[in-house]
Amino acid sequence: MAQVEKVHIMQSLKTAAVLFILLAIITGVLYPLAVAMTGQIFLPWQAHGSLLYDVKGGISGSSLIGQSFTGDKYFRPRPSGTPDNEYNALASSGSNLGPTNKILIDNIMNRTEELKKAYGADRIPSDLVMSSASGLDPDISLESARLQSERVAKARGIDIEKVDHAIDKCTEKPLLGILGTARVNVVTLNLELDRITNHG
Repeated sequence: MAQVEKVHIMQSLKTAAVLFILLAIITGVLYPLAVAMTGQIFLPWQAHGSLLYDVKGGISGSSLIGQSFTGDKYFRPRPSGTPDNEYNALASSGSNLGPTNKILIDNIMNRTEELKKAYGADRIPSDLVMSSASGLDPDISLESARLQSERVAKARGIDIEKVDHAIDKCTEKPLLGILGTARVNVVTLNLELDRITNHG
């Protein structure tokens, strides 16, 4: 009886080992390879990080990750929700502050009042005062972009029509015309304005 049990255990161990190796090959080699190849074939730009280049041809960032822009000549993105460093892709997460949390409420109220004074506006779009769930969102609403256009045009010394045209060029329409809302990628928009300013 002991010998039969020993044989049974050995067979079970062999079966488990074979299954482990097979699953390791499938999930650790074949599946990642298939995903990587699919990305390279059908979505090569996205697979390589959706990289954006400045006027000198250097890598300036990614269209998928927001950046902190300072100075009046640049459009401001949504507030970053990543801890320690703004728009840190290694720390993507929400703040986990609930809607009744005093810190969150104070942050939103302070940002709102600051922007109302800066733009002389009665209301401020929510995406300019609240971070996204990932804390890295590079997009703002069309309304948020229009609110900033006069400041940017003045700081760059160009007609506001040029700034509005750049906004229109960098606006992504709702999917199929009905899903979602129009949004503007701030990183792409600021790079476009740099090109306009440097090349007239």
